[in-house]
Amino acid sequence: MAYPDAASRSKAMHDRARTSLPGGNTRTTVFMKPYQLYAERGEGCRVIDLDGTARIDCINNFTSLIHGHAHPVVVEAACSQMRLGSAPGLPTVSEVELAELLCGRVASVERIRFSNSGTEAVMNALKAARAFTGRPKIAKCEGAYHGSYDYAEVSLETPAASWTQAPPASVAYARGTPQAVLDDVVTIPFNDIDGAVSLIRAHGSDLACVLVDPMPNRAGLVPADRAYIQALREVTREVGALLVFDEVISFRLGHGGAQPHWRVDADLTTFGKIMGGGFPVGATGGRADVMAVFDPSEGKPALPAGGTFSANPVTMRAGLTAMELLDEAAFARLDAMGERVRAGIDDAFRRHGVPGGATGLGSLMKIHFTDRPVRDYRSAHHGPAEAARQAAFFRALLDEGVLMASYGLMALSTPMTDDDLTAILAAISTALVRSAAA
Repeated sequence: MAYPDAASRSKAMHDRARTSLPGGNTRTTVFMKPYQLYAERGEGCRVIDLDGTARIDCINNFTSLIHGHAHPVVVEAACSQMRLGSAPGLPTVSEVELAELLCGRVASVERIRFSNSGTEAVMNALKAARAFTGRPKIAKCEGAYHGSYDYAEVSLETPAASWTQAPPASVAYARGTPQAVLDDVVTIPFNDIDGAVSLIRAHGSDLACVLVDPMPNRAGLVPADRAYIQALREVTREVGALLVFDEVISFRLGHGGAQPHWRVDADLTTFGKIMGGGFPVGATGGRADVMAVFDPSEGKPALPAGGTFSANPVTMRAGLTAMELLDEAAFARLDAMGERVRAGIDDAFRRHGVPGGATGLGSLMKIHFTDRPVRDYRSAHHGPAEAARQAAFFRALLDEGVLMASYGLMALSTPMTDDDLTAILAAISTALVRSAAA
């Protein structure tokens, strides 16, 4: 079924939903005009909407479903646990086993604490850094998304009018953000060693940590230069701040996560998305001495942390199963799939004479409608013409049977076959032609 269609069941559900949900859903990221598509079910690498239209799912719940929808082994693990209970209010063996797996895979993680989302994981990491160092401020990269904690979302979007300022301004993302929050966030430029290091040194005595995503989606899904990450590692040690690696998305880059690619050991690391097996999840891990701020064994810890559903056994069991399925061979195959799709996207842009191409690593990619080098938030920022091309392409791709994020993000999954990849690339080629004509 073509989108939009006023007679569709999704349109009717959208109209119904608006009477009880602001805008018709709970997530800003999935909102669409003139109406949203509502999912009925998912099967493998496809998602089926209320009208029965099946599309190859190339967003996979914003990178979290690395095994696609309803993987039978993961489903069985979750159902088996459900029969035993979903949230007993006591620790379970599954919590210990998933913690052991993660500590075993990520060299810098000696202890770990679970939560229910990437936002909570980042929040706990920032609070842990403050508790450990006794300092109030954090530094983060301009344009990088780290969830919806007030401090973490500062400067997620900075207006072009402020780009002449040096250093980058700390700008509120949500209306009503207190000025005190902005005052405690130092915004540093991404992939700019001199600019970032000078700011970190200038604020060093007040900095609890530097928060960095090595391949930030909102800043273009461009891999950070290794020299940039190494510079952050060195300067944080110099000023006594912690280095916090946000791997909520980038953990899907390899068996040991993202840090081996950048040859760095972080003090704290945040996780989410793929490690939950399709269930809500987050985790904060790191050095044993830093993570001791959570330890209640000697009385009230420096950082008390709980959560009614944190480490619930359904998530833990599904997550453990999903991670066990992600062995070295699975990651190698995902890497090869990603290389093929990114190369195919670049080739399609060239063949059709459309400016643009793909960035990313591993099973992650993002489509840009520009030929300028993309290195950070500002160079990735779409002007009106590029935004219009992106919107037209997204609509055309929907009609060609492929779902991606409206802003160009794509994430592959293990159920995809060679035929699926061929179909994705054919759909992208046709959508480029259609959107260019539009």
